[in-house]
Amino acid sequence: MKRTLIVAAIATLATGAALAQSSVTIYGRLNVTAEALDRNGIKTKELVNNASRLGFRGIEDLGGGLKANFILEHRFNVDTGTVTSAFWAGQSEVNLEGGFGTVRLGRFTSEAYYATSDYIGFHNHETGTSSDALYAYIGRDTNKIAYRLPGFISGLTAEVAVSAGEGGGNVRTWDAAVNYGNGPLHLGFGYEKAGDANQFAASFTYELGAFLFGGLVQRDEDGWGANLGTRTNFRGSVAYSFGVSELHLNVGKAGDYSKVSNSDALQYTVGYNYNLSKRTKVYGFYTKIDASVNTPYASDFSSLAVGVRHNF
Repeated sequence: MKRTLIVAAIATLATGAALAQSSVTIYGRLNVTAEALDRNGIKTKELVNNASRLGFRGIEDLGGGLKANFILEHRFNVDTGTVTSAFWAGQSEVNLEGGFGTVRLGRFTSEAYYATSDYIGFHNHETGTSSDALYAYIGRDTNKIAYRLPGFISGLTAEVAVSAGEGGGNVRTWDAAVNYGNGPLHLGFGYEKAGDANQFAASFTYELGAFLFGGLVQRDEDGWGANLGTRTNFRGSVAYSFGVSELHLNVGKAGDYSKVSNSDALQYTVGYNYNLSKRTKVYGFYTKIDASVNTPYASDFSSLAVGVRHNF
C-alpha cells in the first residue's frame, strides 16, 4: 500500500510539473448584427456575421528561453452555424520563440494589415459590412513563413513574411510590418508585394483623455487588379468614451487609379457602442460607400445595423 501511494504521488508531481510547463487556452468571439442593407439600390434585411471565431492557443516551455507555440482558429457564421471557408481559415500556425526572435509556419493574416488598417478600426475591429472597403490587401495568408525580431527596443516590433508559390501557379507574396508604441502614441507601417502589385501604408493612433484618434495613408499599385496604376487612400478615425458608452466616427477617401478615370470612392461610418461588461457589448452603426462608375473594388452601398458582440 505504501509503495502504491508513493508511486501515485510521484506520478501526480510529474504530471503537475508537465502541466506547469505547457498550457492551452480556448478563446473566441460571437459577433452578429441585424442590418437593413442597400446594395446599389437592392434593399434587403439580413443577419450578418462579423468574423465570429473559435480558437485554441497553446504554449510549451522547452527550457533555456525556448518556447513552442501554436494557434488554431476556426471561423464560422454565427447566424447560420456554417463554416465560412476552410475550417481553420482564421489561423493555423506553429512557431518557435526564443532569444533569436520568433519563426512562424502556417496560415496567418499579414502583419502589415494588423499594423495599419485593423489597428484604427475602433468601432467593430474591422469586421462585417462596416470594415474598411477601400484598403488594398495584397498579401496571401496561406503557405507562409515569417520571422519576428526579438524585442531589442521597448515598444518596437518588426516582422517579415513570405508566402510560397508551392509550384501551383500561385504568385509568391511578401509582407513586412513595423509597430512602435510609447504611452498614448502608436505608429504602424506595413508593406506587401505580390508580383507587380504592391502597397505601403502607415498609421497612427493617439489617446488624449476620453478621445482616441487614428489615421491611415496607403499607396498601392494594381492593388485591386492588373493595369490599374497607382492610387492613394486615406482614412481617419475618432472615438469618444464616456462611462460605458462609446461614440465612433471614421471616414475613408480613395482617389482615382492613375490609369482608370472615375475610379475613386468615399466611405464613412458613425457608430455607438454600449459595453455591458469587458467582454460583451451591444452596438449600432450606419455605414455608407459612394463609389464612382469605374471603381474596381466597390459600388454604392449602405447599412443600418444593430448587434451584439461577446468575447470569451
